[in-house]
Amino acid sequence: MNTTQSQQPQSVRLDKWLWACRFYKTRTLAKSMIDGGKVHYNGQRCKASKLVEIGATIKLAQGYDEKTVRVTGIAEKRLSAPLAQALYEESSDSLALRQERAELRKTNSLFAPHPETKPDKKMRRQLLLLKSQQ
Repeated sequence: MNTTQSQQPQSVRLDKWLWACRFYKTRTLAKSMIDGGKVHYNGQRCKASKLVEIGATIKLAQGYDEKTVRVTGIAEKRLSAPLAQALYEESSDSLALRQERAELRKTNSLFAPHPETKPDKKMRRQLLLLKSQQ
């Protein structure tokens, strides 16, 4: 076996890297996020076939959060979570922003709680009347 084949790859496709680092569950989902403009490579939109290199900055949307990570390693295969987290490093600004947004989401849910039961017919009519008056 050749020693260059057993070493870490020099570059890999962006969709494959996002999948291997466990940002997205499938490569198809990673590709659709890239095509939808939710992933930026070094500050620019790109294609799923873009080759990822060590030291690159990737900004991606994941659920309600946006993450900014710097590539520290490359993998072609999906790894376990602790190994996958070693392939990138999240910026401190990104962490602070995510924590701030999480706090805002928590406080907003306290001001707009969900009712314990579904509204019945009378309550729905009252809600419709109230909304039409506004």
